[in-house]
Amino acid sequence: MNRRIIHISQTDSTNRYLHDLRPEGEEMTVVVADYQTAGRGQGSNSWESEPGKNLLMSIRVYPTMVPPNRQFVLSEAGALAVGDALAAYTDGITLKWPNDIYWKDRKISGTLIETSVSGMGMASCTFGIGINVNQQVFRSDAPNPVSLWQILGHEVPVEEVMNNLLDALEEHLAPIWAGDFHSVCDCYHQRLYRRQGFYPYSDDNGQLMAELLHVEDDGHLVLRDTTGRIRQYAFKEVTFVI
Repeated sequence: MNRRIIHISQTDSTNRYLHDLRPEGEEMTVVVADYQTAGRGQGSNSWESEPGKNLLMSIRVYPTMVPPNRQFVLSEAGALAVGDALAAYTDGITLKWPNDIYWKDRKISGTLIETSVSGMGMASCTFGIGINVNQQVFRSDAPNPVSLWQILGHEVPVEEVMNNLLDALEEHLAPIWAGDFHSVCDCYHQRLYRRQGFYPYSDDNGQLMAELLHVEDDGHLVLRDTTGRIRQYAFKEVTFVI
């Protein structure tokens, strides 16, 4: 896949920077920044990162073969790619629905995905990815961050992590480009956080114990509680209690 990589020292948001770029025929456009002044997570969440310590990047691809009602497969591919890049350094990496990456019970990466639709297919998909690589101390009120440095006890080249991630993303996008969404979904399910067993969750009705059954093609999470009741949730409708 033809890549265009743009490295900048600082921006408010790599997603915003990439949004303002016009495509030049490349199949994948990448913007990586040493520092973001207004890095975003999902919703109103922010992303804490010391300058030059972590991987802050956005990747735009053009999945025109993906119908809008199956766009969650792109989120799955992105999560698998980040998971692969991190699993090269440590065990204990899982994918927390919808697309966070966890080491044990701690968050090491998050992704904000923005898409656009054209006709019957997706016009573009942008993965805004933050990976905690070399940050030693986290000072925000985020409940459970962790970095590769904290896990390994030494620094890891940020560019190496980026290149591993881009290679893995191409690998997981290839089946989608060929129309094989099923294999990507299967791989995603096999690597989910809390894939087996009952764990605490919280929704609008309070806390419950439930097991993860699967994730629907449209991205809804399906749980079964201890009474046998099946519960289906869209993003932000349920919280993992950790």
